[in-house]
Amino acid sequence: MDRNLALEVVRVTEAAALAAARYVGLGQRDEADRAATEAMRSTFGYLHVRGTVVIGEGERDEAPMLFIGEALGDGGLDAPAVDIAVDPVEGTNLVADGLADAVAVVAMAEHGHFLNAPDTYMEKIAVGRVARGAVDIRRSPTHNLAAIAEAKGVSVSDLTAVILARPRHDALIAEVRRAGARIRLISDGDVGGALATTNDETGVDVLLGIGGAPEGVLAAAGLRCASGDMQGILRFRNQDEVDRAARMGITDPARIYGIDDLAGGDVMFAATGVTDGFLLRGVRYTKTGAVTHSVVMRSRSGTVRYIKAEHVFEGHPVYDPNLGTHPGAR
Repeated sequence: MDRNLALEVVRVTEAAALAAARYVGLGQRDEADRAATEAMRSTFGYLHVRGTVVIGEGERDEAPMLFIGEALGDGGLDAPAVDIAVDPVEGTNLVADGLADAVAVVAMAEHGHFLNAPDTYMEKIAVGRVARGAVDIRRSPTHNLAAIAEAKGVSVSDLTAVILARPRHDALIAEVRRAGARIRLISDGDVGGALATTNDETGVDVLLGIGGAPEGVLAAAGLRCASGDMQGILRFRNQDEVDRAARMGITDPARIYGIDDLAGGDVMFAATGVTDGFLLRGVRYTKTGAVTHSVVMRSRSGTVRYIKAEHVFEGHPVYDPNLGTHPGAR
């Protein structure tokens, strides 16, 4: 894929973040998701790709979705064919409640290199560059924390683990505390938690626990680009999910997926903050427009770019001429 495409993709996440940010704290999660989805779909039309959505969003909560199999991009005959993983708002509850770490996310890869993940749960462990190769999801959290500490040359008490605050994680949280590591509990948005392991400034060393499988693919794409590491195991809730996964090509329900299994080949990743989070600041409105903060990554070069962009409302892809102003203006 053309390296310039990575910088074009960030336009898509910026548009989605700008559209969603107008709903921060308003308690309207579906409206935020719908606005971000429509902005993302529209802005993808400016990209010179023949894209196919392989990881969509919205099926669990019946929100508007970019559906699996949907074609995105301008569809030019000379455009590269790519698979696309999207989440217009990763953390719709975070937007609705005005909480931290809601992001708009897009990842692209060469055809056939993203896991066609069913809409179920996935047990995950994610670490940054220094601890790459040190973890094993088959081992206990206590073992993995010790291995991460050894790789980093610190004690376990110096580590911080990100874990979703869910009843299913009560035993995990108790074990991590017994091991002596610190914990940052999050209410939603484990893609942001996984990506936080790639940047020392976040203070996050590992993501542990069970979250969405599609989000696992998105997280793996970002980690691949940043030379991090991740492993995952699908955790089905019922036979219907097992059957659906089988129809999607999952032949071994107990398989351990490495990072290359989740997101292989040449991968590009972009995320824009909707609310302030681990890595990114949220959208800031100004007198003339808005300011966004994004990260753009590419696996082939290992380049990680942080982009602060100043947007003028009029003429922006999510500008609404019927309102005479950007939809985020109030």
